[in-house]
Amino acid sequence: MTHPVRITDSHCHLDFPEFESELPEVIARARAAGVHRMVTICTRLRQEPQVRAIAEAHPGVFYAAGTHPMSAAEEPMATVDALVALARHPKFVGIGETGLDYHYTAESAEVQKKSLRIHIAAAQETGLPLIIHARDADEDMARILTEEFRNAPYPCVMHCFSSGAGLARAALDLGFYLSMSGIAAFPRSQELRDIFAAAPVDRILIETDAPYLAPPPHRGRRNEPAYAVHTAQKGAEVFGMDWPAFAAQTEANFERLFARAVS
Repeated sequence: MTHPVRITDSHCHLDFPEFESELPEVIARARAAGVHRMVTICTRLRQEPQVRAIAEAHPGVFYAAGTHPMSAAEEPMATVDALVALARHPKFVGIGETGLDYHYTAESAEVQKKSLRIHIAAAQETGLPLIIHARDADEDMARILTEEFRNAPYPCVMHCFSSGAGLARAALDLGFYLSMSGIAAFPRSQELRDIFAAAPVDRILIETDAPYLAPPPHRGRRNEPAYAVHTAQKGAEVFGMDWPAFAAQTEANFERLFARAVS
């Protein structure tokens, strides 16, 4: 008997306005494509109730919450206690996304660093994986993640990884995971694909970051979880694996990191 190939979209934003009018259809298309599980990410803690409601309403949809670094200066500062309290929900599977973004919001770097360390402390206390957004901040990101890991270990995924080889190596050396988004499938992303190819395949996740970063052949249009299959198939090429084997490997990786999402 042939079993269908199944994968997980480890990072999407199902609460964003782009999906408001057709969310059930979006989730149905994902399942039809073989994306049987999704983690929808809350980027502003005041919106956590709406994101939680989506996870509660749909089997196979889990959620995480945190303050996105680009919003850190606009939102109330998160607290460890608040994040730990959210983590009691059975469908809450990760802390974040948090991190550092100096591309658009370098002026709030110090606030971002403070927010990041709070989220790390919550991951250390709960044991849930930290979900990191990193852009144009490789040196500070590697330093803070390493400093805090030495204080107390925690699990972590570098979401939508598109940084340099140095940050990839620092993250992998800490036992963290790298997540492939549609960027890894763009024609001009060979340098990024080379970074992934040098990583252990048992530390790779797949995501869409939907509604952003649609992979070919949908590039330039709204992304959705069903399109994770295109990124995963490119990942199979990168690692020289057949598609079912690579899909099975990324499923095992996801379930090892996001153990609460195993159902």
